[in-house]
Amino acid sequence: MNDLQKRLLNFSADVFNGIQRLPYNVDLRDNKNQLVRASSSPGAHYGEAQSASSRKDFIYKIGAVLKELRESYYWLMFFKQIYPSNLEMIKLSSEAEELVKIFATIRKKVSANNSHDLTNP
Repeated sequence: MNDLQKRLLNFSADVFNGIQRLPYNVDLRDNKNQLVRASSSPGAHYGEAQSASSRKDFIYKIGAVLKELRESYYWLMFFKQIYPSNLEMIKLSSEAEELVKIFATIRKKVSANNSHDLTNP
């Protein structure tokens, strides 16, 4: 497991634990579940990207990582609005934002390299 995979795994576990520590509110149950699903997906997608069958497949899978990270960031910002003094939500939303930037950069660099490779459509 490389450092980025560990970081995604830690992010997922930290979100899960952070959500568990929030006050119970039946009205937020579905939102909490959505955040847990979204935050646990990037690590799995990144693992799949590591065994991509082609550069195009890798770009697609990194796109899935990025999509789920952006969704996680949205939900973390949502909970940060509801619980503005919750330091854990502040920390997690910052981590999600950093991960989005990392994977957006990866996708951009790989996509740019792919556009120059005319033999691999």
